[in-house]
Amino acid sequence: MTDTALIAGTGALPALLAAACPGMLICEMEGFAAAVPGAAPLRFRVERLVPFLDGLVARGIRRVVFAGAMRRPRLEPELFDPQTAMLVPRLLGAMQAGDDATLRAGIALFGEWDLKVVGADAIAPDLVPCAGVLCGTPGPADELDAARAATIVAALGAADVGQGAVVAQGLCLAVEALPGTDAMLDFAALHQGLRPDPAGARGVFYKAPKPGQDRRIDLPAIGPQTVARAAAAGLAGIAWEAGGVLLLGPEKNLAAPPGVGVVLLARGP
Repeated sequence: MTDTALIAGTGALPALLAAACPGMLICEMEGFAAAVPGAAPLRFRVERLVPFLDGLVARGIRRVVFAGAMRRPRLEPELFDPQTAMLVPRLLGAMQAGDDATLRAGIALFGEWDLKVVGADAIAPDLVPCAGVLCGTPGPADELDAARAATIVAALGAADVGQGAVVAQGLCLAVEALPGTDAMLDFAALHQGLRPDPAGARGVFYKAPKPGQDRRIDLPAIGPQTVARAAAAGLAGIAWEAGGVLLLGPEKNLAAPPGVGVVLLARGP
């Protein structure tokens, strides 16, 4: 057993990190089952957060990494223990301020128990590629659409709204909000006819962390499903901020899913 706990949500990332760092204590919030093969996770509830944190310290945990998707839980007041109940005003205030504020509050709480929160890239650095073209050849129009999308995503992130946008021929077809990336790409797939020139540039999906985001939690991720959905939306490619996005799987698997030809581009600053 290492001194690291993995707070695992849904999706592929928790299993990838568990494989990269065997022996981690796998923890999951009730209602968000983590698909980590062979794990017998330690389950917890936000309403009993203080006993959970005390338990981590008692087990010798010193580092914590968050991975996978988790939505804000519905809190049940009758389940709060006295110590956690004292944190309610602080937790609710953060949750009402937005996702980024909620994550910052979570990091601060773990720090008060001397638990160091580290990013997924600290456990598996190979999941964060440097700048460059991973697959295909982006054309000038694709580069322009990626740049336009990057500007939009920066504005969305500053308002703590989302981390992605779809741009085709300079026009924004969709942005990421609470429903997530899949919903955004599905929306773009349903509205492919919005491109001004049907024979012109097909568009780019761009993803990046929010400006000023604490990158230890909620780093954006792209996996084979994202690539397949981008292809189904008729897009030419996917671009992202180099060093700011996790690739969920070997590059060769992302670059060449069966029947999919999508440009993959990690853009430098």
